[in-house]
Amino acid sequence: MPELPEVEVVRRGLERWVAHRTVAEAEVLHPRAVRRHIAGADDFTHRLKGHRIGTPSRRGKYLWLPLEDTQQSVLAHLGMSGQLLVQPHEAPDEKHLRIRVRFADTLKTELRFVDQRTFGGLSLHDNTPDGLPDVIAHIARDPLDPLFDDEAFHQALRRKRSTIKRALLDQSLISGVGNIYADEALWRARLHYERPTANFTRPRTTELLGHVRDVMNAALAVGGTSFDSLYVNVNGESGYFDRSLDAYGREGLPCKRCGTPMRRRPWMNRSSYFCPQCQRAPRVSS
Repeated sequence: MPELPEVEVVRRGLERWVAHRTVAEAEVLHPRAVRRHIAGADDFTHRLKGHRIGTPSRRGKYLWLPLEDTQQSVLAHLGMSGQLLVQPHEAPDEKHLRIRVRFADTLKTELRFVDQRTFGGLSLHDNTPDGLPDVIAHIARDPLDPLFDDEAFHQALRRKRSTIKRALLDQSLISGVGNIYADEALWRARLHYERPTANFTRPRTTELLGHVRDVMNAALAVGGTSFDSLYVNVNGESGYFDRSLDAYGREGLPCKRCGTPMRRRPWMNRSSYFCPQCQRAPRVSS
């Protein structure tokens, strides 16, 4: 699933190509693409028509298109393979095209939602007073948000009495961090993924947040991380941060810091990549 940098790259592309355009018509080509819109495909297309799209917004991994003249937004779930592409009208339909949105202007480009695995989709939701779709009101601010509260995160981290990677992936504590960037930030911070959070000091939390922000900004600068063709920006271009990864996916390769072979361990139906020398496992209490 795309993490914060990938979703932010898509959001920036939508801001350039879709913001402040009025929907002329929408077409749903596969019902699963609007399954989270409970009223169904016909209602979804009817309620979009004639509305002007505002500036696309994001919180963590969640992306939405506000409708300027309403208190509603179109929430995009990218899932494992969802893509929001801006294409010329005459471009051939993609094999897995699920939704098409055309605009009432002369730019001759349309917005397409393409999703090979059909885990993602679009849905229309009421906004909270803060401008978020109501279904994601519980999602915490992300570390690149200017209003992210470092001290509140530190206190929540200590109260959580969890392990650090679990905490980083808890979207109610901090949003936008997924498996890739958690492993990268923990490698940079020299922290094992099973380190308990209860004894984190403020300096340790501050250092870790700095690494989280640094790795995400570095990924943003090169368009995010693409391991295959499923993640692309709105123009169909891949990101290149996979070439700069220090931990994720590097099992058996030498640690870039100390030369020790990197390891991979199964973790919560995922994998964790780490250096056994730089990121020592916590001692188990007897």
